[in-house]
Amino acid sequence: MLAAPILIQLFFDSGLAYLLNRRLGVAHGVAGPSSLIGATNLFEPAVTTEISLFAFYFDAALATAAGVLIEVPMMLFVVGIDNRSMHWYESNSSVKRRIV
Repeated sequence: MLAAPILIQLFFDSGLAYLLNRRLGVAHGVAGPSSLIGATNLFEPAVTTEISLFAFYFDAALATAAGVLIEVPMMLFVVGIDNRSMHWYESNSSVKRRIV
């Protein structure tokens, strides 16, 4: 039940950031990392906060650990998509290169 919203949010946020970077003419070398940064949920602080507030007595504290288990493989998947789409990203002749 936790995985579906996390996956939807990760793909939506990273995809939106990637497409906006292309639209704004940002170089691919900057667009890929910025799309990952935008999709990061920072689960580690959430897990430590939950555990410090509720200890291990509540299921909610342990359920937040599922985010970490999902985030890492999905981020690697998004990196693969970014790398494989470089030719598409750079093929648009109307996109002007900007160095950020």
